[in-house]
Amino acid sequence: MVFSRPTLTELRKQVAADIAAGLPGVNALLRYNNLTIIGDVEAALVDGCFGYLDWITKQSVPFTAEDEYLEGWAALKGVTRKPAIAATGKVTFNGTAGTIPASTVLTRSDGLSFTVDVDTDLINGIAVAGITAASAGASPNTVLGTTLSLASAISGINSLCTVTEAITGGLDVERDDDLRTRMIAEYARPASGGSSTDYENWALSIPGVTRAWCVPKLYGAGTVGVLFMMDDVRSEHGGFPQGTNGVATAETRGVVATGDQLALANALYELQPVTALVYLVACTENRIDLTIDGLSTATDTTKTAIAAAFASALLSTAVPSGSSPLSAIEAKIASVSGAAGFVITEVTASAGTVSPGPTGNISSNPGTLPVAGSITYI
Repeated sequence: MVFSRPTLTELRKQVAADIAAGLPGVNALLRYNNLTIIGDVEAALVDGCFGYLDWITKQSVPFTAEDEYLEGWAALKGVTRKPAIAATGKVTFNGTAGTIPASTVLTRSDGLSFTVDVDTDLINGIAVAGITAASAGASPNTVLGTTLSLASAISGINSLCTVTEAITGGLDVERDDDLRTRMIAEYARPASGGSSTDYENWALSIPGVTRAWCVPKLYGAGTVGVLFMMDDVRSEHGGFPQGTNGVATAETRGVVATGDQLALANALYELQPVTALVYLVACTENRIDLTIDGLSTATDTTKTAIAAAFASALLSTAVPSGSSPLSAIEAKIASVSGAAGFVITEVTASAGTVSPGPTGNISSNPGTLPVAGSITYI
């Protein structure tokens, strides 16, 4: 039976009744009587105790635990909170001559700082330097064209520089809800020595990885393929990892990966069974374009909402080499205010098929994920 916690008002009434019962024949609860004040204080204290007990109850089970208590429950299953990641990018300096030393500090207009990665020489009046945010997190992510300034002047170098490769990849510390989702999955499906679920959970435990799929025997017997996406840190690339497919650095039986694939391959190498030959493979794009009749006069706001609904429908059903039902797209678009009366007259796929007919369900080629392309209104 669920315990029904009394409200503060109910506690005050209960304490008042107890005081009155303990002093029969006396009006002990006059408006400015000390006993009335003491009774209200006692009720408030008891209410605080009930609140503390409620909080303890939440921390005592993994489904509702918070902060360090959630991390403690997760640690019992080997799941740890993903740390924050520092953003990186490139800036272009101008000047007459000189060198921008490594660790040179740059500042953004809001006070956030970045440091130059390596010594960079000015050549023909221009220098392109890689930089890293001084603090991890999503706040330092910066768009192209933003101006940064040198914290300390350097002879021969202009004090202002321009972001010429967007500063991206910054991620905040994993939120409680995301950590809880991974933890509960581990409780529900504990590690079993290298099952498909194990590889997916291992990949999802790596900072930056948001979706992962395991493909047994991808390149024949004894091989395991892990396909993955990095929707946040690679948002400027549609969430698709950047690098080349392959195996971990320490693996001698295959071509070593590069970029994001290598980082994940090396992380999985410490977790995977020793006999498995694991290939990290970036998903590729299956661009889906739509032609819609009946909404040519719709407002820009409605069309923007339709585009978001289209992308959401594909994301909710996206599985490499999988199928995306047209009905899911139609249902999402139909929920948009102002979209009544539309008809999808054509669906095209850049790396897949549409069947039956030009407005059928979408099938993606091996290793590809459906992503929203353009919408043509007629």
